[in-house]
Amino acid sequence: MSSARLPGTPRLLRALNDRAALELLLSRGPLTRAQLGELTGLSKVTASQLVERLEERGLVARVGEQAGGRGPNAQMYAVVPATAYVVGVEAGPQHVVAGVADITGKIVGRTDVSIGEGDDPVKVVHAAVVEAASAGGAPIERIRRIVLGTPGLVDPKSGEITFAWDLPRWHRGLLTALREDLGRPVMFENDVNLAAIAEQHSGAAVGAQDFVLVWLDRGVGTAVVLGGRLHRGSVGAAGEIGYLPVTGTTVSRDASRKQKSGFRALADAAAVKAIAKEHGFKAAGAAESVRAAIAAGTAGSPFLDELARRISLGVASVGLVLDPELVVLAGDVGQAGGADLAQRVQHEVAAIAVVSPRVVATEVASEPVLNGAILTGLDAVREEVFGSTA
Repeated sequence: MSSARLPGTPRLLRALNDRAALELLLSRGPLTRAQLGELTGLSKVTASQLVERLEERGLVARVGEQAGGRGPNAQMYAVVPATAYVVGVEAGPQHVVAGVADITGKIVGRTDVSIGEGDDPVKVVHAAVVEAASAGGAPIERIRRIVLGTPGLVDPKSGEITFAWDLPRWHRGLLTALREDLGRPVMFENDVNLAAIAEQHSGAAVGAQDFVLVWLDRGVGTAVVLGGRLHRGSVGAAGEIGYLPVTGTTVSRDASRKQKSGFRALADAAAVKAIAKEHGFKAAGAAESVRAAIAAGTAGSPFLDELARRISLGVASVGLVLDPELVVLAGDVGQAGGADLAQRVQHEVAAIAVVSPRVVATEVASEPVLNGAILTGLDAVREEVFGSTA
């Protein structure tokens, strides 16, 4: 190693140690200096210096004492929650939901803003962000990232929305307008991709490196995770299987039209509700129909079998291209179907294709898109805030 690089080594090591300590405090809760030393392998002196540095930067604070042992009680330290905040936003055709979380990941504020026909999306998002921040006691100037989950295509290069079938007023230029209006860093991400991030963090895909999340709801889509990372494609269209041409559906030559074609005509909420009605299950929505069929036992099997056959056409197509180890059925219909529907789909895919991925139902109980948006924001903000300790 050349001598020119040596002066930077102690500083780099301090930065790495500081980051490791902060991650431990987030994952393990309050710790003493001695515990931090043991967990990081640092000496008592080095661990004490580390804590002092983080205290000076306002990143950690004393939160109590650990009783027991000889001598005075040891001080306990934790990450200061108010160091920074992130806002996650889930946008839909009828309302926008926003949640604000502190840097520890705790959601401290939430709001739901209705969208009226012709409403300016900048004003709607502005209202949602400000209301959520106010509810959570988060100063706007401490919000370090706003992540919006939206249906449709998000260009991986520009970050702009290029096509949102359900949100016609959300368009190119909106990203810049929101950044100027809010005065904070803003980013868009496809809503199904965000659901996959939530699944990977705390759902059925924990530990899975290659998996596909199939979203079965008002719309149909997939999120593709390869090597532990989202695969978005060159224009953000990876996973848009709603447009997949499949047997038994019409093929539209203009994807921007509202005419339903392709795989979504077989498996979206409207289609699920229609076949449920054909099998004698009438309910207010598609998910309710699926739950009613499962509750009916053997009487619900014909409907569930038909639904599984339809879903398997999309899953098998994706499986033959990507060969994932795991497929997660999510969205309202996927969640309602649970293991009963997932097992049927797994069996059907194995019967019609040369791949046989494990198929399971989502384990994210609620608001996966919103939670994925918050997690995405936290990753970026922690990198900024914790990385700056160097």
